[in-house]
Amino acid sequence: MRAYVALTDDRWYEQLSANSSLEEVNFWRPGGTHQFRAINPGELFLWKLHSPRNFIVGGGVFAHATILPLSLAWEAFRDANGVRSLAEMRSRIEYYRKAKPVPDEDYFIGCILLEQPFFLPEHSWVPAPEDWKPSIQQGKRYDLDVGVGRDLWRRLERALAVTRFELPSVAADAGPRFGAPTLVQPRLGQGSFRILVTDVYDRRCAITGERTLPVLEAAHIRPYTRGGEHRIDNGLLLRSDLHTLFDRGYMTVSASGDLEISRRIREEFENGRDYYALHGKPLRLPEAITSRPASEMLIWHNENVFRG
Repeated sequence: MRAYVALTDDRWYEQLSANSSLEEVNFWRPGGTHQFRAINPGELFLWKLHSPRNFIVGGGVFAHATILPLSLAWEAFRDANGVRSLAEMRSRIEYYRKAKPVPDEDYFIGCILLEQPFFLPEHSWVPAPEDWKPSIQQGKRYDLDVGVGRDLWRRLERALAVTRFELPSVAADAGPRFGAPTLVQPRLGQGSFRILVTDVYDRRCAITGERTLPVLEAAHIRPYTRGGEHRIDNGLLLRSDLHTLFDRGYMTVSASGDLEISRRIREEFENGRDYYALHGKPLRLPEAITSRPASEMLIWHNENVFRG
């Protein structure tokens, strides 16, 4: 397994480390042209402060990297962006870009979505790897099985053992402490669920193909409040009005992937012509089979939510 050690904005870290209840964070970069590809989902993403505090101070499990408009990044993660407000986030982007502010511009930024974040108390901070150079501008990748990377892994485990934190990226059956690092599937938070579902559907409504991002919403097939999980195969990207109808049982999706519209729209509202035109339409599905709606989720929605 690999880890990426990223040079980290001190204000971002200090804002987030004050909140011990976070399930996810967005490690964002002000530029919106390059997408992070250094490690795979389930590998570790670690935070190193700027000199002279040359220490690794925490990290998380890497889930996804993407480029987002500022508005969506804020809506999905709020203060898990490491800022207190949208205005502060905009100001910080403009500061790092060293460009004249453009009022109301929906800046595109690089976003690295991290699950199960952990923050080391200062007495347990881990010194930067011995080969870390001052010239590094963003970060460096390490193989945790050999050499400097293996030493980093052992130091990190010792630091977490002392503080009684459990390293998020070690599977429950990975063996004794100080064993080999093991890749695990990150458990998504609400914000990451929203962004991953948006991306696996190519930012287009699964029913209509609508691409206007502000009106697209990640819908849970089985709601989180009713035992559903923030899993991609429990999600659909829907236009906002279709999301509302889906959640309220006026439409569903058959196990075969076809849309079904309830007769109750006509009975209760004496309307619905545009929606009935969608009846029987197949969904636009993600390319990856593992990202497509799970049949058991669709069956659950049919049996427990749909008002046929």
